[in-house]
Amino acid sequence: MERGERIIDTYELNVNDIVVDVAVISKDTEPVPIYTISITNISDTTKIILEKIRDEFVAEETKTLTEDEGVYNIQEQFKDKILKLLAKYFPDADKKTMDMLINYILQQNIGLGNLDILLKDTNLEEVVINNAEEPVWVYHRKYGWLKTNVLIPTESRIRHYSTIIGRDVGKEITILNPLMDAHLKTGDRVNATLAPISSKGNTITIRKFAVKPWTVTDFIKERVISYEGAALLWMAVQNELSVIISGGTASGKTSMLNVISNFFPPNQRIISMEDTRELMLPKVLHWVPLETRLPNPEGKGGIEMLDLIVNSLRMRPDRIIVGEIRRKREAEVLFEAMHTGHSVYGTLHANNVRETINRLTNPPIDLPKQLLSALSLIVVQHINRRTGKRRTLQIAEVLPNGDPRLLMQINPLKDTLEIVNEPLAIIETLNLYTGLSKQEIYADMQSKIEILKWMVNKGMTDVNRIGLIFSKYYLNKPFMHLTGV
Repeated sequence: MERGERIIDTYELNVNDIVVDVAVISKDTEPVPIYTISITNISDTTKIILEKIRDEFVAEETKTLTEDEGVYNIQEQFKDKILKLLAKYFPDADKKTMDMLINYILQQNIGLGNLDILLKDTNLEEVVINNAEEPVWVYHRKYGWLKTNVLIPTESRIRHYSTIIGRDVGKEITILNPLMDAHLKTGDRVNATLAPISSKGNTITIRKFAVKPWTVTDFIKERVISYEGAALLWMAVQNELSVIISGGTASGKTSMLNVISNFFPPNQRIISMEDTRELMLPKVLHWVPLETRLPNPEGKGGIEMLDLIVNSLRMRPDRIIVGEIRRKREAEVLFEAMHTGHSVYGTLHANNVRETINRLTNPPIDLPKQLLSALSLIVVQHINRRTGKRRTLQIAEVLPNGDPRLLMQINPLKDTLEIVNEPLAIIETLNLYTGLSKQEIYADMQSKIEILKWMVNKGMTDVNRIGLIFSKYYLNKPFMHLTGV
């Protein structure tokens, strides 16, 4: 460690048997911490030999990536040739070492280089290249935006990476078409731009698909939501009340949608609609995921969100999940579905409860305020961009006249979600359809809080295990028997 440096965190990654040490370091000379990677099981001498093998390989091989083949196919074709060259320089290496060295050569020369390592770190949400002059930046789940020690040597290399990514999903980025939006087969979302559209250089922005979905226990442990807030949402979902989740970009709207889906019962049919598959529901659920599709270059074959929503109503859904509500017709069909007895769950871009109502009742969505009474709850997610912490900012019910009534709100000084009003419309609705009195509803919420505490104490964070817990709960099995799940 140099003077003025402090290690914040360290951990290890294994990327195709290449062992990578990760360190997050605070430096007095840097305004943000530095995310560093170092490959530990390949020595500097070995790297020099591998560079020689690469040069030899490139000199012999005439095939290039300009052909219409995916990276994976080309890598498979090259493996045998690289193996022969490795055997020449490392005659005593075992199969495991050989495989690791092949993976390293392929990753560095045909794949995305050190970007591949960053993409394998499940702690990272975003990986961004701004140009060849500055290091790659990453957004870390725990530490927010960090600079890395990864540099892309040239602007042409950044453009080459964009071309590789695009080719694998049938997209093209050129000087004439310098913007690319792509969804990778892994679920990651990629945006690329070429200079001079991005005036400082070529850019790539990769929003990583969460391999492990957020669950209600994760949210409680990370203080995103309180036990009381989670129990209220559970009660709403159990009783088929519709919920809209709003918030700004990257505030955790989709993550909250995934958390809410933990509460669905296994004997109901769930249809979800997204632009890109991000939701991951428990396996025990009766779930059909649908995705929109962009039109082809001739402008044909596009499937929009409205097409999916209208189609989903013909699929006998009990629950309808919509990735994002953007347009008037989408909202009209969804609120119509609510009025005809379907439970609807979706997200919307708005920063607080009041903005959510305004967005729904003003252009471009422009719904009549009377329609909003079909909606029971609005949940607002918020990200503090200085600290990177995500929190549930507000939970509100919607009254019969379409006005919101705030039930819970974050206290930023105490970092707690506080109860500000007791529900009126929800109590009335639950009493009407279940016959439960106000006291019985509160008792039910308290029992849900106890179950959530038990799950958190047991360290349950696997979405499928949690789904099994809730399915047993709905089957009315005594909770004491769940300890064996």
